[in-house]
Amino acid sequence: MAKVTRDDVARLAGTSTAVVSYVINNGPRPVAASTRERVLAAIKELGYRPDRVAQAMASQRTDLIGLIVPDARQPFFAEMAHAVEQAAAERGKMVLVGNSDYLDEREVHYLRAFLGMRVSGLILISQGPSEHAAAEIDAWDARVVLLHRRPDAIDDVAVVLDDIDGARQITRHLLVDHKLPYVACLGGVDSTPESGDPVTDHVTGWRRAMADAGLSTAGKLFKAPYNRYDAYRVALDLLAGPDRPPALVCATDDQAIGVLRAARELRIDVPGELAVAGFDDVKEAALTDPPLTTVGSDREAMARAAVDLAIDDPEQGPGDRVRQFPVALRIRRSCGCAPTG
Repeated sequence: MAKVTRDDVARLAGTSTAVVSYVINNGPRPVAASTRERVLAAIKELGYRPDRVAQAMASQRTDLIGLIVPDARQPFFAEMAHAVEQAAAERGKMVLVGNSDYLDEREVHYLRAFLGMRVSGLILISQGPSEHAAAEIDAWDARVVLLHRRPDAIDDVAVVLDDIDGARQITRHLLVDHKLPYVACLGGVDSTPESGDPVTDHVTGWRRAMADAGLSTAGKLFKAPYNRYDAYRVALDLLAGPDRPPALVCATDDQAIGVLRAARELRIDVPGELAVAGFDDVKEAALTDPPLTTVGSDREAMARAAVDLAIDDPEQGPGDRVRQFPVALRIRRSCGCAPTG
């Protein structure tokens, strides 16, 4: 059986092949409703299927968006990836996901693979593109959107949160509203970048709130990996020691979940003996025991902004290339607040 072509569809519909293309791709030119109906009827009658590979070769772009995350096993990145996939579907795109495992060479591997597939755009959740990753991006002249990380250069395109203010707000809540003597912080690891990284910004926000209260941060910042399993082990040692803090702000919800587990194992009452707060407002945060106080944001809106920036090329100045979203406290019982409806 001969393969049905776009010429066959155009002939049956009584239109040009260009019009058939406009209908299939929803543009770039409008098509009258009656003509669109004829083209769609012809496509259905002939069983025509567009050749996406040929389209990609002609346009130099596919209907794919590349998304690179550090670790999709962590709830925040999994939820963000899902939000990006939903936003991409609204724009008629599909998402390819790669896990860098916080390794520069793995990030470069996925960059090279996705760009070689001629993705429409690439969204990067990263500790910051390495020198090799930046060179790969430049070589392909690719449009890359940083998501969740503040760019170092003014011409980078990014979608970020006001991470510093979020951490400052949650720390101030513990100090002022709960009148705690001080708040300790569970930050990142030695490899956490000194600037631009959300975890670094969370630590900065905590430091500022402590300084606002006239308190020293010396000896009150503790390092821990971002995941709950390693944070749990760090918390076992910290909470079992003689200088257990009255409150702990964690750079991620996953860390805070590990802290809650360690506290339960050590029979430490949360929030009676230890107030705990996180950052990210993953869905699981509302289901912990006690429910976790944290910092949230409009993740879906961030994902839509990232997708729009990845596949559109608007005329914009440097100030439009970084879109910052506000944060909001999600007050629950782990900080000591009374249960709410």
